[in-house]
Amino acid sequence: MTQPTSVPAEVTLPELTFRGVLLGAVITIIFTASNVFLGLKVGLTFSSAIPAAVISMSVLRLFKDANILENNMVQTQASAAGTLSAIIFILPALVMMGHWQGFPFWQTLGICAAGGMLGVMFTIPLRHVMVVQSDLPYPEGVAAAEILRVGSAERAQDAAEDSAGAPARPAATGMGDIVSGGVVAAAVSFAASGLRVLGDGVSGWFSLGGAVFRLPMGFSLALLGAGYLIGIVAGLAMLTGLVISWGIAVPILTSMAQIPADMSLAKFATGLWSSQVRFIGAGVIGVGAIWTLATLFMPMARGVKASFSALTRTGAARAGKAPRTERDLSAGWISVVTLVLVAVLVITFQVFLADAPLTAAAVWKLVAYAVLFAFVFGFLVAAACGYMAGLVGTSTSPISGVGIVAIVLVSLLLLALGGDLLAVQNGVQMTIALAIFSTSAVVAVASISNDNLQDLKTGWLVGATPWRQQVALLIGCVLGAAVISPVLDLLYNAYGFADAMPRAGMDPSQALSAPQATLMLAIARGIFTHQLNWTMILIGMAVGVGLIVVDEILKRTCKVARIPVLAVGIGIYLPPTVAAPIVVGALLAWLLERALRRRAAAAGKDYESFADAANRRGVLIASGLIVGESLVGVVMAAIIGAAGTDAPLAIAGEEFARTASFLGLAVFALVAVLFWRRVTRLAQP
Repeated sequence: MTQPTSVPAEVTLPELTFRGVLLGAVITIIFTASNVFLGLKVGLTFSSAIPAAVISMSVLRLFKDANILENNMVQTQASAAGTLSAIIFILPALVMMGHWQGFPFWQTLGICAAGGMLGVMFTIPLRHVMVVQSDLPYPEGVAAAEILRVGSAERAQDAAEDSAGAPARPAATGMGDIVSGGVVAAAVSFAASGLRVLGDGVSGWFSLGGAVFRLPMGFSLALLGAGYLIGIVAGLAMLTGLVISWGIAVPILTSMAQIPADMSLAKFATGLWSSQVRFIGAGVIGVGAIWTLATLFMPMARGVKASFSALTRTGAARAGKAPRTERDLSAGWISVVTLVLVAVLVITFQVFLADAPLTAAAVWKLVAYAVLFAFVFGFLVAAACGYMAGLVGTSTSPISGVGIVAIVLVSLLLLALGGDLLAVQNGVQMTIALAIFSTSAVVAVASISNDNLQDLKTGWLVGATPWRQQVALLIGCVLGAAVISPVLDLLYNAYGFADAMPRAGMDPSQALSAPQATLMLAIARGIFTHQLNWTMILIGMAVGVGLIVVDEILKRTCKVARIPVLAVGIGIYLPPTVAAPIVVGALLAWLLERALRRRAAAAGKDYESFADAANRRGVLIASGLIVGESLVGVVMAAIIGAAGTDAPLAIAGEEFARTASFLGLAVFALVAVLFWRRVTRLAQP
C-alpha cells in the first residue's frame, strides 16, 4: 500500500519539541477538565483530536519554524489525555459506595497513568497491521490529518505571498469557531449555573388514567454540541431510549401503583424511574456491550495474533534501518516500559489494599489477581477497542460497555478466588471496591487503545515518526492522569454525585449523575450481595435482544437506518433533561446535512467537496460549546467549594424560576439558530 504522506520519509523535521510539549500540556488540562465534567454529567466524552489540532496550529503559527509534524505531536499528546478522562465511567463509584471520601492523588495517578500507558504499549505492535495495511476508516484520525494538511498549506501560501510582497491574509485555522462557540456557551452557562437568571431545563407533567407522563427538555449548550457530534443515528437511538423509559415504562409502573396523598406527580414518577426503570437501561446496556464485543471477537482475535507476531518478528525496523515513518518503539523499550508499568500497578494495588484486615500473604495474592486480570483482559480489549475506534471512531466506541463486561468478570473472579477478603469484617465492601479499582485499570487501557491507533493514523497520513508519537502519547497519559484527581475532587465537593453528597443540605438536583459509575457500582453490589433488581434487568436484557434483532434486520434491508443498542440503553438510563438536548443536537446535525445536500445539488457540485468547510466549522463550533460550558462548570465548582454554598453568585431567587425557564429555552433556541446560520454561511451556492 502506498503511503499518502505529507512529509517524505527522507525529510527530517522537528517533531517532539519543548514548546510543543508545553502547549500540549496546556491543551491537555483544558480538555481533560472538560471531558471529566461532561462525562460525569451525561456519561459521554468527546474526541479532542480535532479541536486540539486547530488550537495547536493557531498557536504555533506565531513561530516561523513550526511545521505540520510538530502540530501533529501537540494534538497527539492532548487527545490522549482527553481520552483518558473515560476513567470517570468507573472511578467515582469508589466515592459513591463510601470507600473513598475523595480521590487520593497518588492512587488515582497510579491507576490512570499505568493503565493508560499500558494501552499505548499494547497497541504499538498493532500499528502496522491496523493502520498501514488496513482499510479501516479511522474517522477522527483522517479528519485531524486533513485539518493539519490544510493548515500547513495555508501557512505555506502565506509565506509565499509574504516573500512576494503581497499583503498578509488573516489565518483561517478554525480557532475562531472554537472560541466563538466556547464564549457563547461559557456566557450562557454562567448565567444559568452562576447567576441563576436562566433555567437549565423544564419538564411538563401530566397523568392519564393513573399513568404519569413527562415531556422533558434541557437547555445545556454542551449537550447540544455533543448531540451534533454523535450524529442522527445515535441521537435517534437515545430518543428511542427516552420513549421506552418515559413513554412506556414509567407510565405502566405509575398506573400499577398508588400515588401517596402527600406526594407530587413529579416526585412519584421520578422515584419509580430511579429505582426501577434505570435497571431496564442497565440490562439494555449490558446486552449491547456483550453483543458489541461478540461481533468484534474475530477482529479481536486477529489483532491479538498480529500483536504477538509483531512482537516476535525481526526486521529492519527493529534494527533502525527502516524509513523514519516506519520506526516504532523497539521491542526492548516496549518490554522495559511494560514491566515498569506492571510494577506501578502492583504498588498501586498494594497501597489500595493496605487497610484490608488480612495477612501480607493474602494481600499479595489479591494484588496478583487484580494485576493479572488488568493486564490480560486489558491486552485483549486493547485490540478490540483499537479495531472499533478505526471502524466507528473514538467518540462512539463502547468504552462503558467494556467496563460493564470487565466489572462482571472481575467480580465473579473475586467471588470465586477472594475468599480471604470476603470472610473478614466489611470484607464484601472491600471486595466490591477492589473489583471497581481493577476495572478502572481496564477502562484506562481500553480508552487509550481507542485513541492511540487513531492518532497513529493521523501521523501516518502526515508523515510523522511513529516512535515519537508514541512517546507523546505516554507524556499525554501522565499529564492527563495528574489532572483527573484534582478535577474530580473539585467537582465532587461542589456538586456531589448521584446518591453521594459530600455535605448535608446540598441541592440533589445539581448533583452530577455519573451514570456509568452508578450502574457499575449497582452491578458489583448485586453480584456480591445477591440484591440486584433482576426483574427489571431481565426486562432490559429482553428489550436489548429485541433491539439487536431489529438492528440486524435494518442492517440488511436499509443501509441508513440503524439502532445502536448501547445508545438506546444510555437514553433509558440518563436523566431525561440530559438526554433531550443531545437528541436536539443530533437533529440539528441531520437538518444541516440535508440543507447542505440541497444546496450542493442546486449548485451542481459534489456534496463532500461543497460541504467540507461547513461541516468542519460545525464540528469546531460544537467542540467549542462543550469546552466553554464544561470549563465554566469546573470554575463554578471551585467557587462553590470556596464559598461553601450551592449558589454563591445567584442574583435571582426561587420566585424567578419559571421566568428563568422560559428565558433559558429562548436562549437555547437562539443559539441553535445562530449555529445553523454560521455553518450554512460557508456553503452558499
